[in-house]
Order: sequence, then structure tokens, then C-alpha cells
Amino acid sequence: MLRVEGLTVRYGPLEAARGVSFALKEGEALAVIGPNGAGKTSVLRGLLGLAKAEGRVVLDGEVLAERSPEGLLKRGLVLVPEGRALFPGLSVEDNLRLGGFHRFRKREDLRPDLERVYGLFPRLRERRGQLAGTLSGGEQQMLAIGRALMARPRLLLLDEPSLGLAPLMVREIYRILAGLKGEGVTLLVVEQNAKVALELADRGLVLEAGEVALEGSAQELRQNPKVVEAYLGLRREVEEG
Repeated sequence: MLRVEGLTVRYGPLEAARGVSFALKEGEALAVIGPNGAGKTSVLRGLLGLAKAEGRVVLDGEVLAERSPEGLLKRGLVLVPEGRALFPGLSVEDNLRLGGFHRFRKREDLRPDLERVYGLFPRLRERRGQLAGTLSGGEQQMLAIGRALMARPRLLLLDEPSLGLAPLMVREIYRILAGLKGEGVTLLVVEQNAKVALELADRGLVLEAGEVALEGSAQELRQNPKVVEAYLGLRREVEEG
């Protein structure tokens, strides 16, 4: 479905990601993990054309020479950004409807999609008229994912979906993501929380200093001594402490 070849992302003279390559099959979940500042978000931004990048992005066998956000959205690539990027002064339902804006302009009925999102996130139904800026952090993350689903994504890209959330809410968010994967939605998840990401994913990629340090199946990475010591071991100490 998606192939990224030699992706290099720069911000002025700073090289944030260097020669990153990976492939993602339809219906698969890929976790991109690594420490803060490793270049994980930069890879997403370069892939989506939100940052200056070199390298090739191939979707369904076609090289994407120009990667405008709206063009990629129409092809089914949808981002849930770090920080959620909601419209705090609009209601929950208005934020959801904006997720389907490209279909709304065609006067397509969004009600079935709203019902699907409300079915996945009953809390959003309860708060459909509430301003997005007054929601809790976990509820805002639900809304950000729900808004992305309104675009009917083939590939859902999530940037740090667990950031700042309590453990119970992290488990709930990842339960929903596992359900979406079960429905056939392809997932690319960038995460510092390696434990939950590798539990969801089929395969994983470890970035360090902007380069791919390790890659393999999620099971292989969960058993890799370096990953256990650097990422999974730390998480266990925090949870058990």
C-alpha cells in the first residue's frame, strides 16, 4: 500500500530524519518508536508534505511527486496530529463535521459517519453540543481520532496518541485503535510509549538520531534486549513503581 524510500527531512541546516525507509501493507499496523527528538514526527511531516523532504513516497504503486495535505486526504491518508489541533471554540459535533468537509462540499450525508463515531466513542455523543476546548485531555484525543474517521481513512497516521493521557485512557484509546485495525484500517502510529504501540502493531521501527536503528516484527522488537532495556524496561519500572 505505502512505501517510503530514503526519506530525509530538513529544517534549514538541521537534518531531523535521514534515509528512512519502510513499507506498510494494507490492513497492517506499524509502530514507529524512539526517544524524544529521534525524528519520529518529522518522518510523518515529511511523508505528508508538511516539511521539506527528499526521497520517494509510493502509494498503491504510484510515486507521489507532490504531496499536498488535501490531495493525500482525498486518497485516504489522514493524520491525527500531536496536540490534536481541534477547534476549541466549536462544539464536538461541529469538529466532527469538519473532518468530513471535503465530502460535505459534495452534499454527502455525514449522519452515518457521525453515528459510527458516536458508537465508537459514546462519551462524544454525550458531549456532542459541548465546546471542544472544555473536554478533558482523553476526550479531546477521542475527538481528534473521531474527526479523522469522518474522512473515511484508508491509512490513519497518529502522532503520539497517548501523550499526556492517564493509563486508563491510554488503554481505552488503544482498544479503539485495535478495533479499527480489525475493521481493516491501516495504521501508522508514532509513539514514545513503546509498550502499547508494540502491543497493537504487526511491525515496528526504532528511530534514533533521525535514522532507523532497528526494525522487525513487533514480537521481535518486544524481545530485543536493546528495546527492552531502553524502552520497555523503563515503562515497566514506571508502572510498577
